[in-house]
This record gives sequence, structure tokens and C-alpha cells, in this order.
Amino acid sequence: MQLQARVEKKLRDRFEPSVLEVINESSMHNVPVGSETHLKVVVVSAVFTGKSQIDRHRIVYETLGEELSDGVHALSVISRTPEEWQAANAISASPPCLGGSKR
Repeated sequence: MQLQARVEKKLRDRFEPSVLEVINESSMHNVPVGSETHLKVVVVSAVFTGKSQIDRHRIVYETLGEELSDGVHALSVISRTPEEWQAANAISASPPCLGGSKR
């Protein structure tokens, strides 16, 4: 199973999200074509109700511990409750990479 698919499955199983997006942003970075090293996840779940952003991110990182130690170089996390998502259901674009040879 590809890394992105594994991430999606684990997040679905753990959070039962109403919205889930796993975006492979590796092509924006100085990595080989086809890499799955830079991911952005958008998770909307009632599990986040009453939790701080730090606690939400901690739970996501714990859920993806194996993937983070086996190939994922960068993980951007957007975690919202269903109410927060309904109030402002937009996410901002990631900034361009300035590392590696893309300076």
C-alpha cells in the first residue's frame, strides 16, 4: 500500500472524519519524482472537540508515528471540529519550498 493511502486509512480509522484530505505536496520540494515525503492533511472530526491545537496535532502525529519514522519528511496538519469547519471551511495554500535547489 502506498504511503498516502496508508495515511488516509489510519486517519479514517482513528478519527472517523467528516472531511479528510491527504495532499501529497512532495512535487513542490526538491525530491525525486513520485516521492511521498511532504504531506498536508486536513482532518475534520468530533474527536477534536475540546482539545487544543497542540493536543490535536499530538494525536495525529501519534496516529502516524510509523509513517513519520518511515519516509514522511514533513507533515502539515489542519485539524478542525465539524463546527469550526462549517464556520470557515477553507484552507490556505502551502507556501512554495525555498529549500534545496529551489532557492
